[in-house]
Amino acid sequence: MITSSALNHLVARKQNHNHVNEELFTPIIARLESIKQLTELEKVFKLNLPDGISLGHRPGQFVEVSSLGIGEAPISISSSPSRSNGSFEMCVRKVGDVTSALHNLEVGDTMGIRGPYGRGFPYEKFRGKDILFAPGGLGLAPLRSLINQVLDERALYGRVIILYGARNPSELLFKDELKEWGERDDVELHLTVDRGDESWTGHIGVITTLFPQISVYPRNTVAITVGPPVMYRFVLMELLGKGISEGNIWMSLERHMKCGVGKCGHCQINHIYACQSGPAFSYAEIKGLEEAL
Repeated sequence: MITSSALNHLVARKQNHNHVNEELFTPIIARLESIKQLTELEKVFKLNLPDGISLGHRPGQFVEVSSLGIGEAPISISSSPSRSNGSFEMCVRKVGDVTSALHNLEVGDTMGIRGPYGRGFPYEKFRGKDILFAPGGLGLAPLRSLINQVLDERALYGRVIILYGARNPSELLFKDELKEWGERDDVELHLTVDRGDESWTGHIGVITTLFPQISVYPRNTVAITVGPPVMYRFVLMELLGKGISEGNIWMSLERHMKCGVGKCGHCQINHIYACQSGPAFSYAEIKGLEEAL
Protein backbone atom coordinates (compact mmCIF):
# COMPACT_ATOMS: atom_id res chain seq x y z
CA MET A 1 0.00 0.00 0.00
CA ILE A 2 1.42 3.36 -1.04
CA THR A 3 1.54 6.08 1.60
CA SER A 4 0.30 9.65 1.16
CA SER A 5 3.80 10.96 1.89
CA ALA A 6 5.19 8.88 -0.98
CA LEU A 7 2.54 10.26 -3.32
CA ASN A 8 3.33 13.82 -2.23
CA HIS A 9 7.01 13.06 -2.80
CA LEU A 10 6.33 11.94 -6.36
CA VAL A 11 4.32 15.07 -7.16
CA ALA A 12 6.98 17.35 -5.67
CA ARG A 13 9.75 15.52 -7.49
CA LYS A 14 7.99 15.95 -10.83
CA GLN A 15 7.66 19.68 -10.17
CA ASN A 16 11.39 20.04 -9.65
CA HIS A 17 13.63 17.24 -10.94
CA ASN A 18 16.79 19.15 -10.06
CA HIS A 19 16.04 19.73 -6.38
CA VAL A 20 18.34 17.30 -4.58
CA ASN A 21 17.25 16.36 -1.06
CA GLU A 22 16.74 13.25 1.00
CA GLU A 23 13.33 12.54 -0.58
CA LEU A 24 15.03 11.73 -3.86
CA PHE A 25 16.16 8.48 -2.26
CA THR A 26 12.63 7.40 -1.30
CA PRO A 27 11.20 4.98 -3.87
CA ILE A 28 7.52 4.72 -4.66
CA ILE A 29 5.85 1.38 -5.23
CA ALA A 30 5.01 0.26 -8.76
CA ARG A 31 2.96 -2.81 -9.57
CA LEU A 32 3.68 -5.25 -12.39
CA GLU A 33 0.92 -5.25 -14.98
CA SER A 34 2.55 -7.67 -17.42
CA ILE A 35 5.80 -9.51 -18.11
CA LYS A 36 7.04 -10.62 -21.53
CA GLN A 37 10.03 -12.86 -22.15
CA LEU A 38 12.02 -11.45 -25.07
CA THR A 39 15.15 -13.61 -25.04
CA GLU A 40 16.82 -16.03 -22.66
CA LEU A 41 18.15 -13.10 -20.61
CA GLU A 42 15.75 -10.21 -21.31
CA LYS A 43 12.23 -9.56 -20.09
CA VAL A 44 9.95 -6.57 -20.61
CA PHE A 45 8.13 -5.38 -17.50
CA LYS A 46 5.06 -3.16 -17.80
CA LEU A 47 4.47 -1.21 -14.58
CA ASN A 48 1.74 0.93 -13.09
CA LEU A 49 2.31 3.66 -10.51
CA PRO A 50 -0.23 4.19 -7.68
CA ASP A 51 -3.51 5.97 -8.41
CA GLY A 52 -2.75 6.10 -12.12
CA ILE A 53 0.05 8.65 -11.76
CA SER A 54 2.07 9.10 -14.94
CA LEU A 55 5.82 8.64 -14.78
CA GLY A 56 6.21 11.79 -16.88
CA HIS A 57 9.42 10.66 -18.57
CA ARG A 58 11.17 11.67 -21.76
CA PRO A 59 12.79 9.27 -24.23
CA GLY A 60 16.28 8.44 -22.99
CA GLN A 61 15.65 8.90 -19.28
CA PHE A 62 16.06 6.14 -16.69
CA VAL A 63 14.69 5.05 -13.32
CA GLU A 64 16.32 3.51 -10.27
CA VAL A 65 14.64 0.16 -9.55
CA SER A 66 14.82 -1.47 -6.12
CA SER A 67 14.09 -4.94 -4.86
CA LEU A 68 13.42 -5.09 -1.12
CA GLY A 69 16.37 -6.64 0.71
CA ILE A 70 18.42 -7.01 -2.48
CA GLY A 71 19.40 -3.58 -3.72
CA GLU A 72 18.87 -1.04 -6.46
CA ALA A 73 19.86 -0.72 -10.13
CA PRO A 74 19.45 1.87 -12.90
CA ILE A 75 17.19 0.70 -15.72
CA SER A 76 16.36 2.59 -18.90
CA ILE A 77 12.75 3.31 -19.79
CA SER A 78 11.79 1.42 -22.95
CA SER A 79 8.34 2.83 -23.62
CA SER A 80 7.63 6.17 -25.27
CA PRO A 81 5.73 8.98 -23.51
CA SER A 82 3.28 8.91 -26.41
CA ARG A 83 2.20 5.42 -25.34
CA SER A 84 2.34 5.77 -21.56
CA ASN A 85 -1.40 5.63 -20.69
CA GLY A 86 -0.55 5.60 -16.98
CA SER A 87 2.07 2.87 -17.33
CA PHE A 88 5.65 2.47 -18.53
CA GLU A 89 7.93 -0.35 -19.66
CA MET A 90 11.47 -1.47 -18.91
CA CYS A 91 13.55 -4.09 -20.69
CA VAL A 92 15.65 -5.84 -18.05
CA ARG A 93 18.61 -8.11 -18.72
CA LYS A 94 19.32 -10.72 -16.04
CA VAL A 95 22.92 -9.94 -15.09
CA GLY A 96 23.15 -9.49 -11.29
CA ASP A 97 21.41 -9.79 -7.94
CA VAL A 98 18.83 -7.04 -8.48
CA THR A 99 17.93 -7.95 -12.04
CA SER A 100 17.79 -11.65 -11.12
CA ALA A 101 15.35 -10.78 -8.34
CA LEU A 102 13.25 -8.80 -10.82
CA HIS A 103 13.20 -11.75 -13.20
CA ASN A 104 11.71 -13.87 -10.42
CA LEU A 105 8.72 -11.54 -9.98
CA GLU A 106 5.23 -12.32 -11.23
CA VAL A 107 2.34 -10.19 -12.46
CA GLY A 108 0.85 -8.32 -9.49
CA ASP A 109 4.15 -8.14 -7.59
CA THR A 110 5.70 -4.80 -6.75
CA MET A 111 9.06 -3.05 -6.93
CA GLY A 112 10.45 0.32 -5.84
CA ILE A 113 10.91 3.09 -8.41
CA ARG A 114 12.85 6.37 -8.20
CA GLY A 115 12.83 8.80 -11.09
CA PRO A 116 12.66 9.49 -13.94
CA TYR A 117 16.17 10.93 -13.87
CA GLY A 118 18.62 12.53 -16.23
CA ARG A 119 18.35 14.35 -19.53
CA GLY A 120 16.62 12.53 -22.33
CA PHE A 121 16.87 13.06 -26.07
CA PRO A 122 15.64 16.50 -27.24
CA TYR A 123 13.34 15.01 -29.87
CA GLU A 124 11.48 18.28 -30.37
CA LYS A 125 14.68 19.68 -31.91
CA PHE A 126 14.84 16.69 -34.25
CA ARG A 127 11.52 17.52 -35.91
CA GLY A 128 11.80 18.32 -39.59
CA LYS A 129 15.03 16.31 -39.91
CA ASP A 130 15.89 12.85 -41.18
CA ILE A 131 16.51 10.47 -38.26
CA LEU A 132 19.10 7.69 -38.31
CA PHE A 133 18.90 5.24 -35.42
CA ALA A 134 21.84 2.88 -34.85
CA PRO A 135 21.33 0.73 -31.73
CA GLY A 136 23.44 -2.31 -30.95
CA GLY A 137 22.34 -5.25 -28.79
CA LEU A 138 20.60 -4.13 -25.61
CA GLY A 139 20.93 -0.54 -26.85
CA LEU A 140 17.60 -0.97 -28.60
CA ALA A 141 15.88 -1.04 -25.17
CA PRO A 142 16.35 2.67 -24.33
CA LEU A 143 16.24 3.73 -27.99
CA ARG A 144 12.88 2.03 -28.51
CA SER A 145 11.33 4.83 -26.47
CA LEU A 146 12.56 7.46 -28.93
CA ILE A 147 11.85 5.35 -32.01
CA ASN A 148 8.20 4.89 -31.07
CA GLN A 149 7.89 8.55 -30.09
CA VAL A 150 9.12 9.51 -33.56
CA LEU A 151 6.84 6.97 -35.26
CA ASP A 152 3.84 8.25 -33.32
CA GLU A 153 4.67 11.74 -34.61
CA ARG A 154 5.74 10.43 -38.01
CA ALA A 155 4.55 13.40 -40.07
CA LEU A 156 6.86 15.74 -38.13
CA TYR A 157 10.08 14.03 -39.33
CA GLY A 158 11.81 13.28 -42.62
CA ARG A 159 13.29 9.88 -43.41
CA VAL A 160 13.50 7.34 -40.60
CA ILE A 161 16.34 4.84 -40.93
CA ILE A 162 16.99 2.10 -38.36
CA LEU A 163 20.22 0.09 -38.35
CA TYR A 164 20.18 -2.61 -35.68
CA GLY A 165 22.72 -5.28 -34.90
CA ALA A 166 22.99 -8.10 -32.38
CA ARG A 167 25.48 -10.88 -31.76
CA ASN A 168 23.16 -13.59 -33.07
CA PRO A 169 19.49 -13.95 -34.14
CA SER A 170 18.36 -15.19 -30.72
CA GLU A 171 19.53 -11.93 -29.11
CA LEU A 172 17.53 -9.60 -31.34
CA LEU A 173 15.09 -7.66 -29.14
CA PHE A 174 11.47 -6.73 -29.81
CA LYS A 175 11.20 -9.00 -32.85
CA ASP A 176 7.47 -8.30 -33.26
CA GLU A 177 8.15 -4.59 -33.50
CA LEU A 178 11.12 -5.11 -35.80
CA LYS A 179 8.74 -6.95 -38.13
CA GLU A 180 6.22 -4.09 -37.94
CA TRP A 181 8.89 -1.47 -38.61
CA GLY A 182 10.22 -3.45 -41.54
CA GLU A 183 6.75 -3.63 -43.11
CA ARG A 184 6.20 0.13 -42.93
CA ASP A 185 6.65 2.14 -46.11
CA ASP A 186 7.94 5.13 -44.14
CA VAL A 187 10.71 3.30 -42.25
CA GLU A 188 14.00 1.97 -43.67
CA LEU A 189 15.05 -0.97 -41.49
CA HIS A 190 18.38 -2.80 -41.85
CA LEU A 191 19.23 -5.71 -39.54
CA THR A 192 22.46 -7.62 -39.01
CA VAL A 193 23.91 -10.24 -36.69
CA ASP A 194 27.56 -10.99 -35.96
CA ARG A 195 26.93 -14.71 -36.40
CA GLY A 196 23.97 -16.27 -38.18
CA ASP A 197 22.30 -19.62 -37.65
CA GLU A 198 20.50 -22.08 -39.90
CA SER A 199 17.33 -19.93 -39.90
CA TRP A 200 18.98 -16.57 -40.54
CA THR A 201 18.80 -15.31 -44.13
CA GLY A 202 19.66 -11.68 -43.47
CA HIS A 203 22.87 -9.69 -43.35
CA ILE A 204 25.83 -11.00 -41.33
CA GLY A 205 28.44 -8.68 -39.87
CA VAL A 206 28.88 -6.05 -37.18
CA ILE A 207 26.59 -3.02 -37.28
CA THR A 208 29.12 -0.86 -39.11
CA THR A 209 28.81 -3.15 -42.15
CA LEU A 210 25.28 -1.78 -42.64
CA PHE A 211 26.40 1.80 -43.25
CA PRO A 212 27.46 1.24 -46.88
CA GLN A 213 23.85 0.22 -47.58
CA ILE A 214 22.47 3.67 -46.81
CA SER A 215 22.89 7.21 -48.04
CA VAL A 216 22.05 10.29 -46.03
CA TYR A 217 21.72 14.02 -46.54
CA PRO A 218 24.15 14.99 -43.76
CA ARG A 219 23.08 18.60 -43.32
CA ASN A 220 19.56 17.49 -42.42
CA THR A 221 20.27 14.24 -40.54
CA VAL A 222 20.28 13.54 -36.81
CA ALA A 223 21.85 10.23 -35.76
CA ILE A 224 21.27 8.47 -32.44
CA THR A 225 23.31 5.46 -31.36
CA VAL A 226 23.07 3.41 -28.17
CA GLY A 227 25.04 0.27 -27.46
CA PRO A 228 28.10 -1.21 -25.75
CA PRO A 229 31.08 1.16 -25.31
CA VAL A 230 33.23 -0.76 -27.80
CA MET A 231 30.64 -0.03 -30.49
CA TYR A 232 30.60 3.75 -30.12
CA ARG A 233 34.06 4.42 -31.50
CA PHE A 234 33.40 2.58 -34.74
CA VAL A 235 29.84 3.85 -35.23
CA LEU A 236 31.03 7.41 -34.60
CA MET A 237 33.64 6.97 -37.33
CA GLU A 238 30.92 5.88 -39.75
CA LEU A 239 28.57 8.73 -38.83
CA LEU A 240 31.29 11.35 -39.09
CA GLY A 241 32.37 9.76 -42.35
CA LYS A 242 28.85 10.31 -43.66
CA GLY A 243 29.33 14.02 -42.97
CA ILE A 244 26.90 14.25 -40.05
CA SER A 245 27.93 17.06 -37.71
CA GLU A 246 29.14 16.34 -34.18
CA GLY A 247 26.22 18.28 -32.72
CA ASN A 248 23.73 16.08 -34.59
CA ILE A 249 25.16 12.78 -33.34
CA TRP A 250 23.60 11.64 -30.06
CA MET A 251 24.34 8.73 -27.71
CA SER A 252 23.51 7.48 -24.22
CA LEU A 253 25.94 6.88 -21.34
CA GLU A 254 23.34 5.35 -19.05
CA ARG A 255 25.49 2.35 -18.09
CA HIS A 256 27.52 4.63 -15.75
CA MET A 257 24.54 5.36 -13.45
CA LYS A 258 24.33 4.42 -9.79
CA CYS A 259 22.56 6.83 -7.40
CA GLY A 260 20.97 8.76 -10.26
CA VAL A 261 21.09 12.19 -8.60
CA GLY A 262 24.73 13.24 -8.69
CA LYS A 263 25.62 12.27 -5.12
CA CYS A 264 27.82 9.18 -5.40
CA GLY A 265 30.12 10.33 -8.21
CA HIS A 266 30.06 6.86 -9.78
CA CYS A 267 29.01 8.22 -13.18
CA GLN A 268 31.54 11.07 -13.26
CA ILE A 269 33.53 11.33 -16.49
CA ASN A 270 36.09 14.08 -15.98
CA HIS A 271 33.92 17.13 -15.27
CA ILE A 272 30.62 15.51 -16.33
CA TYR A 273 28.07 13.77 -14.13
CA ALA A 274 26.33 11.51 -16.62
CA CYS A 275 23.22 11.09 -14.45
CA GLN A 276 22.54 14.83 -14.48
CA SER A 277 24.06 16.18 -17.69
CA GLY A 278 22.98 13.01 -19.52
CA PRO A 279 22.48 10.16 -20.06
CA ALA A 280 21.73 11.61 -23.52
CA PHE A 281 24.68 13.55 -24.95
CA SER A 282 25.58 14.93 -28.32
CA TYR A 283 29.01 13.91 -29.51
CA ALA A 284 30.00 17.59 -29.51
CA GLU A 285 29.42 17.66 -25.75
CA ILE A 286 31.65 14.69 -24.92
CA LYS A 287 34.20 14.77 -27.71
CA GLY A 288 37.60 13.94 -26.26
CA LEU A 289 36.15 11.71 -23.53
CA GLU A 290 35.88 8.61 -25.72
CA GLU A 291 38.52 6.74 -23.76
CA ALA A 292 36.36 7.06 -20.63
CA LEU A 293 33.37 5.45 -22.27
